[in-house]
Amino acid sequence: MSTAEYAVGTIAACAFAALLFKVVSSPEVQQMLSALIDRALKTGT
Repeated sequence: MSTAEYAVGTIAACAFAALLFKVVSSPEVQQMLSALIDRALKTGT
């Protein structure tokens, strides 16, 4: 790939990472993940 293609790929990867971070850091997703972890830990006991 040329340098321009690397630059576009890097920008796209950064944009995807920012979007993913925004989704994962939302209160609804954090609550869902917390409930999933709590349920998984309670299943083992």
